[in-house]
Amino acid sequence: MWITLYFSLYLSFNCIYAASVPGSDTCQLQGRFRLNGVYQDGDVILGGLFQVHFFTVFPDLSFKTEPEPPYCEKFDMESFQQAHTMAFAINEINQNSNLLPNITLGYHLYDNCVRLGMAFRAAISLVSGTEKSFSNLNCTGPPPVVGIVGDPSSTPSIAISSVLGLFRVPIVSYYATCSCLSNRKKYPSFFRTIPSDAFQVRAMVQILRHFGWTWVGLIYSDDDYGIYAAQSFLQEMQLLGHCVAFSEILPHDNNHRDIQRIIGMIQSSTARVVVVFSTSSFLLPLMDEVVSQNMTGRQWIASEAWATSPVYHTPRLLPFLGGTLGIAVRRGEIQGLHDFLLRIRPSSEPRNNMLRIFWENMFSCSYETGGTVKNREQVKRMCTGLEDLSTTNTPYTDVSGLRAAYNVYKAVYALAHGLHDLMQCEKGRGPFSGNECADISNLKPWQLVHYLQKVNFTTGFGDHVSFDKNGDALAIYDVLNWQPSSDGSIRIYTVGVVNEGATTGMVLTLDEDAIYWNFETKTPPRSVCSESCPPGTRRATRKGLPVCCFDCLQCRDGEISNTTDAIECIMCPVEFWSNPDKNRCVPKEVEFLSYEDPLGISLTTASLLGTCICGLVMIVFALHRNTPIVRANNSELSFLLLVSLKLCFLCVLLFIGQPQLWTCQLRHAVFGISFVLCISSILVKTMVVIAVFKSSRPEGKGAMKWFGAVQQRCTVLVLTALQVVICAVWLSTASPTPHKNHQYTRSKIVYECAIGSVAGFSMLLGYIGLLAAISFLLAFLARNLPDNFNEAKFITFSMLIFCAVWIAFVPAYVSSPGKYAVAVEIFAILASSFGLLMAIFAPKCYIILLHPERNTKNAIMGRETQKK
Repeated sequence: MWITLYFSLYLSFNCIYAASVPGSDTCQLQGRFRLNGVYQDGDVILGGLFQVHFFTVFPDLSFKTEPEPPYCEKFDMESFQQAHTMAFAINEINQNSNLLPNITLGYHLYDNCVRLGMAFRAAISLVSGTEKSFSNLNCTGPPPVVGIVGDPSSTPSIAISSVLGLFRVPIVSYYATCSCLSNRKKYPSFFRTIPSDAFQVRAMVQILRHFGWTWVGLIYSDDDYGIYAAQSFLQEMQLLGHCVAFSEILPHDNNHRDIQRIIGMIQSSTARVVVVFSTSSFLLPLMDEVVSQNMTGRQWIASEAWATSPVYHTPRLLPFLGGTLGIAVRRGEIQGLHDFLLRIRPSSEPRNNMLRIFWENMFSCSYETGGTVKNREQVKRMCTGLEDLSTTNTPYTDVSGLRAAYNVYKAVYALAHGLHDLMQCEKGRGPFSGNECADISNLKPWQLVHYLQKVNFTTGFGDHVSFDKNGDALAIYDVLNWQPSSDGSIRIYTVGVVNEGATTGMVLTLDEDAIYWNFETKTPPRSVCSESCPPGTRRATRKGLPVCCFDCLQCRDGEISNTTDAIECIMCPVEFWSNPDKNRCVPKEVEFLSYEDPLGISLTTASLLGTCICGLVMIVFALHRNTPIVRANNSELSFLLLVSLKLCFLCVLLFIGQPQLWTCQLRHAVFGISFVLCISSILVKTMVVIAVFKSSRPEGKGAMKWFGAVQQRCTVLVLTALQVVICAVWLSTASPTPHKNHQYTRSKIVYECAIGSVAGFSMLLGYIGLLAAISFLLAFLARNLPDNFNEAKFITFSMLIFCAVWIAFVPAYVSSPGKYAVAVEIFAILASSFGLLMAIFAPKCYIILLHPERNTKNAIMGRETQKK
């Protein structure tokens, strides 16, 4: 192919730079290409390149004579229709008095034979002209053509634009879609009325997104169209986070081993959707292998290059390609085109050899043999161009699906509107240097490019035509579906549209009820590497596999995902926690020791029970206040001790329930003051016992004067007042406050009372501990007093219980979480209170209630025993 291109370039420059004959003022063309063409003269000529034949045949080289020029085979009726659509558009413009008045357009249309070399030869012939000689050595005047419609293929368009772009010759392609041609620096004069592959790829990706196909296979042809389209497709899929299961290239030589390898890849892949960017010539061998391998169960996505190709619409391919979804360029309608095509006669235009070739292919006849038709009179009428084409039914006369032809029509009108705007320029107000206007009699190609860039018009079909800064047209595609027809072949139906708006972006509209699915379920297939992760989970990519292949891992506690296929889980706010499904943050459970809690009910019951027992003991002591056992134990201090114990039991209620500011401030203050009042009463009681014992001895006669009733009250008051001062300072400087603690457990909020000042709380407990230790020490020293009913023994035992409880309290309190820390503190209060109550008052109540005979002075002092 490239050897042919180099040969064409060499020959073209010989044609362009004509040799001047010595002594002559004329230039002569050194060589000519033999090209199939259609011509019409005019004031301004437009060129056109069309794929009228499928193949180019190069004669054998003998190396003895000049090589014969290549020739073309296999006539394409549809492409010939496109060529005559350009002729129709020019004739329509010539008849329009509002567009290019006083200017007649002509055309030179060439066949490129789907070959790069032939396309390049035709393009060079258009811009250099085909006249054998010319005398204007300054090369002034209008160029042979002012613009070219074509080429329809991307690879020839790249080559032609690379050369003709140097001279800024405007080229308007109607079917070249390679996104590489949007490069304005490399192709400054290239325009197109078909959207580029970049838009085509986006449209196809929109279909994949709509049906949730994230795991697809990719096949593309080994040419510029396929390679650039595949690159754009891979980029778009990557941006969306979708994956390509396999990517295979169709070889240009149709190697059977490569085709089998591609088929094996499709069959082994888990992807059920296959996207194909290819032209028909590349794809045919693959589809033949699909049939031979009986490969079904795949959803094919066709690019515009083969989505409408009739070569695949056969009953043989229906079981395999039925249900194919594809996109195609916008179908349009051109009024009057059908009648124009029917008027074509080779006899009326003997100069146009493509008409003769068309006629021979149309009626399978030749001028020499008379063809194969039995009726020789009919043969004569056909071959002489008298037969009416209205009786034929061929792709040439079918104008029901004008896609490429409609783009040709728009391309011609774009050039015409550019020329019209050029001619409307007012002298002195032009866009060029010195405010000059272009001269139609000496037109420079780059001047037309300037106006072509600004073209803006609407076709008779209602479509808007303009070009962006890269020369691309606005994207609009039809979405096609291949469905079975009544005769068992494939018929194409339009089931949607993809439209690129300036503000809305790419918008897909589908009629899903009209889509035929070639699967047993008659529903769209699933094509994913891994099923979507539901809310509450996150995606974890499998090592060594694409991002679409993943496992679904449940979010951790305290984290959620409320979307499908979440990449990461979201941490809940500090006061919220994840629900069991991990898809919603719910308020955390607030934990505190409540009255409804079983533990709270138990502790409340114990508190009230202790309070009641204290009340009963007070009643018993009040009723027997004149008995020796009550009087012997300092009844005033006993009643004060019972009152303080009752306060100790009742202060427990301040620890239960939702913490509030006043309960947080009162609970420790009441607790501290109550226990100091209790312990100071016990301490004074112990000191009184010791003083009484000493006063019974001669050396201690004056001991009791220091422990009278006033001194006892003052001592208790002073000791209690010190605790009141500690509490007042603590509450005024760093008062305990309600606090929501998130540290104990992340799933709950522990509502507790923050102590505020550790020092204040430590002094409160320390002062209680100091009084308890002194009381225990004094009681221990007085435990062996000779009285039969020794109060010091019971105080010693009660202080032993009290100290043991509070020593065990400290580590238990520190290690207990949440509400259990409060429960530990309450338990310590109750245990120590019950210990004091039982150790000190239970023996007395036992004697008072059960053994009143022992409630005598002699029994208490042990004299009855001595008499016996």
